Amino acid sequence: MALEDKLNQAKGAVKENAGKLTDDKQMQAEGAVENTVAKVKDAADSVVNDIKKTADDAKDAVEGAISGLKNALGNDDK
Repeated sequence: MALEDKLNQAKGAVKENAGKLTDDKQMQAEGAVENTVAKVKDAADSVVNDIKKTADDAKDAVEGAISGLKNALGNDDK
């Protein structure tokens, strides 16, 4: 989780709870939205990181397969 997203989640939660305590529906709604937006951004960042890792793993696997084929064929040129 990015630090900024974590801070925005906390800020939104505090704002939402302050709105509940003071019976300020607008502040409560704003806090809930800020909290949710930060959670969505964090989830999106996580998905992007997972996709990058999967792509890197696939690249490594292909490179390994090519290297293995070259070795099997006796062609050590890279």
